[in-house]
Amino acid sequence: MTSPLRFGTYTEIQCPPGRDHAELIYDVIRLGEHADECGFDLFTVLEHPFFEQFAINPNPLALFCTLAQRTRHIRFRTLCHTLPLHNPMVLAGEIAQADILMHGRLECGVGRGHAWLNEPANIRLEENQERYVEALDILLLAWTQDRFSYDGRYYTVKDLSVVPKPLQKPHPKIFQLGTSTKWFQRAADSGWGVVVGGPAPSFVFKEPAAFYLNACKSAGTTPCLGYVKAIYLDEDEDRAHREAEPAVRNFAKFNVSPMDSLAHHSPEDKQRLIDAGYAFYAAEDFPRLRELSYRELIEAGIVYVGTPQQVGQQLLDLWEEFRFHELIIMSHYGGTELWKALKTQELFAKQIMPRLRAEAR
Repeated sequence: MTSPLRFGTYTEIQCPPGRDHAELIYDVIRLGEHADECGFDLFTVLEHPFFEQFAINPNPLALFCTLAQRTRHIRFRTLCHTLPLHNPMVLAGEIAQADILMHGRLECGVGRGHAWLNEPANIRLEENQERYVEALDILLLAWTQDRFSYDGRYYTVKDLSVVPKPLQKPHPKIFQLGTSTKWFQRAADSGWGVVVGGPAPSFVFKEPAAFYLNACKSAGTTPCLGYVKAIYLDEDEDRAHREAEPAVRNFAKFNVSPMDSLAHHSPEDKQRLIDAGYAFYAAEDFPRLRELSYRELIEAGIVYVGTPQQVGQQLLDLWEEFRFHELIIMSHYGGTELWKALKTQELFAKQIMPRLRAEAR
C-alpha cells in the first residue's frame, strides 16, 4: 500500500521595496500557524541572506524554533541550507540543537544554493561544488560520530566532537534540492528525499524527477519526491485572477532580480557559470521570465490561478505526470497580502487536499 500524499507550504519571504521586514516575518509566522491549524504536514522556507526582493531569511532555524512553540503537529524544512556558505562544523551543531528544541519536527534540505549568493558571501563561484560535497560529508560525520577527522581541500578537522547531537537518529531526514542528476544519484543511493519545482514550466523538472525515481528503484531505497508549485485560489475565477495578478507579476520579477548582480552576458561569463555547475543561470530563459505578461505566466504554468476545482484538476494532472509524494504549495510570494495567502491555504486545505488524497493513489 502506498503512503498517503503529504502536503506542505513554502515561502521564500519575498520582500517588495519599502516593506517592513519585521512585519513581513511575523506575517510568515502567522502563515505557519495557520498551516498547522489547517492540517498541512510541512512548513518550508528558503535560506537566503541577500537580495531582499528574492528573500529575507538568513536564519530559517530561528524562524522554525519560534513556530515550533506555536504549533502542534506540522514539521519544518529549509529548502535549502546553502552549504558552501557555511562552516559545516558549526552548522551541524546548530541544526542538531534546533532539532532538539523542535522535539524532532525538523527535516533538513541541502543544496548548493543560487549562483548569485556565492561571491557576496566571499565564496569563489568555482569553489562551490567541492565546498558543497565536503560540507555535506562533514554534517553526516558530525551527526553520527562521537569524534571524527576530515581532510578535505577546504575543510580540515582533527578529532573533533560536534555537540549536541540531533534528537532524531541518526539525524533529521535529508532532502536534496536542485535539478542536477549528479546530486540526485547520491540522494537515491542514500535514501534521501528530493524536491523539485519552482518558477518554471513543469517540463524543466521532468527528467531530473524521473532520474531520481529510477535511481531509487535501482538502489533499493524508498523515494520521497516533493514538488513545489505556486498557486492562488478564490471561489470566483475572475476575482482570483484580479487578486493574483500583482503578486504573480512580482513573483517573476523578484525571482529574476538577483541576476542583475551576476555577470552572465558575455561568452566568458556564461562559460564560467557552466564550469561552476550553474548552466541554468547561463541560459536566457530564466532572465526573460520577468518580461512575460501575466497571461503568459499563467499559460506557462508558472502559477496556477483559479477556483479550487480548476486548480485542483491542474494539481492532479501534475501528480499524474510526476507521481510525487509531497505537494508543497506557495500561497505567499511577490508581496501577496497576508489575507490572500491565508485564503489560498484554507481553500486548498478544505477543497483540494481531500480530493488529492483520495485520487492520487
